[in-house]
Amino acid sequence: MIHVSLTRLRIRSVFYMPLFAVYTMRSLQQVRKAPGFQSGKLLPDRDRTFWTMTAWDARESMKRYMTTGAHKAAMPKLMRWCDEASVAHWEQDGDNLPSWEEADRRMRANGRPSKVNRPSAQHEGLKYREPLTSRSVGI
Repeated sequence: MIHVSLTRLRIRSVFYMPLFAVYTMRSLQQVRKAPGFQSGKLLPDRDRTFWTMTAWDARESMKRYMTTGAHKAAMPKLMRWCDEASVAHWEQDGDNLPSWEEADRRMRANGRPSKVNRPSAQHEGLKYREPLTSRSVGI
């Protein structure tokens, strides 16, 4: 059984992309070394939208990662940088991450919007386009 963490972020302006890239690289370095991290995927979608999906041995391991290091430093900035942000978590049998199509279904069904300072019209209802899944890479 694994704990799956799914995030979707849309950066509201190209102006924020360079710093977002820096924090993303730092967070990726951190997650690869994080205790309890099993596997992950990153999906650079269209229109400055990015998805992450990670598998953990337990929810507590994911929370330790989320609240420390580079990831903790990045989180407050996303309120300013993003106009759409959402998260979903679940437990599932096995040790393989689901497809992006299944992740999208779960986000729409059980995800919740995160706080952003300037939300788009689609933010609150998670009314975004289907992700283009062909650009997925492993973490």
